[in-house]
Amino acid sequence: MSFSSNPPLSLYIHFPWCEKKCPYCDFNSHLSDSQDGSIPEQAYIETLLQDLQQDLPLIWGRSIESIFMGGGTPSLFSGEAIDFLLSQLRALLRLKPDIEITLESNPGSADSDKFAAYKTAGVNRLSIGVQSFNDDQLNQLGRIHNAEVARQAFAKARDAGFDNINLDLMYGLPGQSLEQAQADLQQAIDLQPEHISHYQLTIETNTSFFHQPPDNMPDDDLSWQMQQECQKQLGLNNFVQYEVSAYSLKNKQCQHNLNYWHFGDYLGIGAGAHGKITQGGQNQVLRRNRQRQPKAYLQNIDSRITSERILQPTDLIFEFMLNALRLTEGFLINDFIQNTGLNLSSILPTLNLAIDKGFLKMNSQKVWPTYLGLQFNNDLQELFLNVKSENIKPFFSA
Repeated sequence: MSFSSNPPLSLYIHFPWCEKKCPYCDFNSHLSDSQDGSIPEQAYIETLLQDLQQDLPLIWGRSIESIFMGGGTPSLFSGEAIDFLLSQLRALLRLKPDIEITLESNPGSADSDKFAAYKTAGVNRLSIGVQSFNDDQLNQLGRIHNAEVARQAFAKARDAGFDNINLDLMYGLPGQSLEQAQADLQQAIDLQPEHISHYQLTIETNTSFFHQPPDNMPDDDLSWQMQQECQKQLGLNNFVQYEVSAYSLKNKQCQHNLNYWHFGDYLGIGAGAHGKITQGGQNQVLRRNRQRQPKAYLQNIDSRITSERILQPTDLIFEFMLNALRLTEGFLINDFIQNTGLNLSSILPTLNLAIDKGFLKMNSQKVWPTYLGLQFNNDLQELFLNVKSENIKPFFSA
């Protein structure tokens, strides 16, 4: 492999605590160990900064394009804690002047004062986990808020000055009808956010729903109908689909997630975080995973990294496609070459197979999924699990 340059670099920060573990959630989230439910806020922020400093030698001289604070529930942390964290990041890192800084919030976990403090600290994008505006379905999902609290949270965010807000919304919920899914979406649209993440509830392993599935889940045909009708509804309201489950108003795409989908680099700090760093001088891509348990992450200063590996060419191909083929615009051929260090001929037989199946289109500059390829995205991505190692050829730049 040969890399002509490093891709853009982002920073992901994981906040692992939640007020309640939702039955569908397979993210690394935990309830507090303390009897009063409090979290070790100051200790965690200090540990995050120690964690970052250990990774700084990997990214000397590189600028950070975006920051995303996810969870868990980052909005459990005070405005003062987020302000201190971001001020220290500015001292330690070279941040892009117009950097996008996103913080995830759950309705009910942040009030007007917190939102205002986050804005003052430098957060300029909020992602609010609404999931539904139907109180019965919120209850089945184990959420601790109701629809009115969600609407109030959005209003408070606007009052605090946020002009870039995402709403997370699910469809295919237990007992949900097509009409209810459309009504949910319309309530989100009526709030006039800049971005909506609209995705189907799936039953993941290691969740309560996996062990005790709801008995009234919509069947595949109904879920498909929900997806189709909701996509039309979003389009009629000027939301453009740019990724499988992401819709935005003009120029309001999530820059952090776009970097993932373009197979950019990212540092990952916090309990359970993982990162991907291209080391151009060594012609390799490094992946690192952090300790998942918050208590162990806080205590084990010298052993927060639980796994570290160099991605092999077959890994690079699959991971690139896993991300890039979620985008409606697809990817530039030159980006594949630059971000994997491999020649296009390495995947040409598989590209032709996907084109024959009607999943992809391709010209001299780019590759992009068809409507069919987006609808059967998992099937499309799986084709790139089987790239033959004898076809893989490095790209040698002049």
